[in-house]
Amino acid sequence: MSVSLDEVAKMDYISFKKSNCRNCHKCIRYCPVKSIRFSGNQANVISDECILCGECYVVCPQSAKQIVDETEIAAVLLHDTTPVYASLAPSFAAYFEGVGIESMREGLKKLGFADAEETAIGATFVKREYERIANEATMDVVITSCCSTVNTLVEKYYPQLTGCLAPVMTPMQAHCQDLKRRYPGAKTIFIGPCLSKKDEAARVGVDAALTFEEIASMLSKKGIELEKKRDNDHNSRARLFPTSGGVLNTMTNKNPAYDYYCIDGLDNVIPALDDIQRGGISHCFIEMSACAGSCVRGPIMRKQHPSPVRDYQRVATYAGEEDFDIAQPESSLLANEYHCTLLHKVMPSQSELEDILRKMGKITPDDELNCGTCGYNTCRDKAAAIYQGKAEINMCLPYLMERSERFTDNILDNTPNGIIVVNDSYEIQQLNRAAMRMLHVHSRSDVMGEPLIRLMDPIDFINASQYGKRIVNKRDYYAEFDIYLELTIVTDKKSGNMIGIFRDVTDEESERKSKETLSRQTIETADKVVDKQMRIVQEIASLLGETAAETKIALTKLKESIANEDE
Repeated sequence: MSVSLDEVAKMDYISFKKSNCRNCHKCIRYCPVKSIRFSGNQANVISDECILCGECYVVCPQSAKQIVDETEIAAVLLHDTTPVYASLAPSFAAYFEGVGIESMREGLKKLGFADAEETAIGATFVKREYERIANEATMDVVITSCCSTVNTLVEKYYPQLTGCLAPVMTPMQAHCQDLKRRYPGAKTIFIGPCLSKKDEAARVGVDAALTFEEIASMLSKKGIELEKKRDNDHNSRARLFPTSGGVLNTMTNKNPAYDYYCIDGLDNVIPALDDIQRGGISHCFIEMSACAGSCVRGPIMRKQHPSPVRDYQRVATYAGEEDFDIAQPESSLLANEYHCTLLHKVMPSQSELEDILRKMGKITPDDELNCGTCGYNTCRDKAAAIYQGKAEINMCLPYLMERSERFTDNILDNTPNGIIVVNDSYEIQQLNRAAMRMLHVHSRSDVMGEPLIRLMDPIDFINASQYGKRIVNKRDYYAEFDIYLELTIVTDKKSGNMIGIFRDVTDEESERKSKETLSRQTIETADKVVDKQMRIVQEIASLLGETAAETKIALTKLKESIANEDE
């Protein structure tokens, strides 16, 4: 059953694990068409803009992107009484090391498939159609239509070039259609390294599309092991299709009126399409593949098989020298049309763009760094994405750093306490204005990176870091600065840095010393008064008959009371 374009556009073939997403923006940096929306620090694919190249899946360092699993759909199809045939992409020879088509056929039959054939059969059909188109020479520029991602890219972003796509089915569609002609009523499942084939399968009536990873999982769950054996077939040249230049290498009948080129990797494909769109390119037959290295380096292969040379060798050595000995269907049965898929992107006006740039801290052209850390090529591209609701202002790293530094500096420079940051080598990393004033530093640049001993005795910092001594509100006189400081040291265990917090207690110490002096003077005066009064009291006491001892005790208590009040 085929699905309409509108229905397919609503399908998400890449899912996101929100818990895994760390807001690193790597996916948007690598997305060639910027079809990812960031909202609430989470990434989501914009389905109607996505070309299903799988780059976000490959590059995500947290495995937050997952290709939608269709193994349950396949299991339901295989459980039914209707026979199901597998179309196996030729790059299977790279993924399943040492395994040939016969081993794959045996394994897939155990899984429930009626049979399995190579998609390379469909590739042979397609290759012959390319030769026919080239010989007829009715098209000025011909772009191969084997790669679903390239087809989607042209349909969505280069609609003027849809007429350059060879009007031929992809090998998957051609083979699955052929299977259904030969086995009326049968179902077909494509197995390959490509994400975009899931989308294509839904469009053209292929019943399911599985990745190599998915079929390997199904085999493993059933305990089915593939026998390591390679069969040789001289008539299997189309197995070269998934390699770079593989399409051209299978074409033996080339029209000299055309120049033949191979362009792979979206970094090359997009500039090539730009070049063709500008005009001036003619009489070219171009093999285009979205993946650098073609299908043998599809998303699944790149993610799980980081061995491009070995993978290429496994595929290339498995290919024969002649075409499959099969009858060619009529051209009408292999024909396909590619249509423009309009994207409705609302662009901001110049004033709206400049307003967003100002909010990003881009006041002048010099502020537009175009560093690409947010994922967009330029600050203006990022501003347009913000306008479209695809990006957020805080995705700009220089903006965040500047804002954070400015906020931090404001706090540090406006606190009355002195703050000095020292690394584990006891070198000065930062100090605020208050610390500069307390320690008589004229310029930060004079001491940044210098040993702490240049300013002060580092013994407290050494005791804190090496011996774990707790330094809290430790009060000392710093003679070189003629200041009393109260020091607290906090250690950052992750960085190893130590933060010294100084409080100027010079006035407090002066007041304390004044009180001590006043108290001492009061006590001295009291002593003198007591001595004098003792003499007088003794004289009076002798007259009154009282003992001098009792009076002395009373006066001493009075002196002590005065001293205590002063304290």
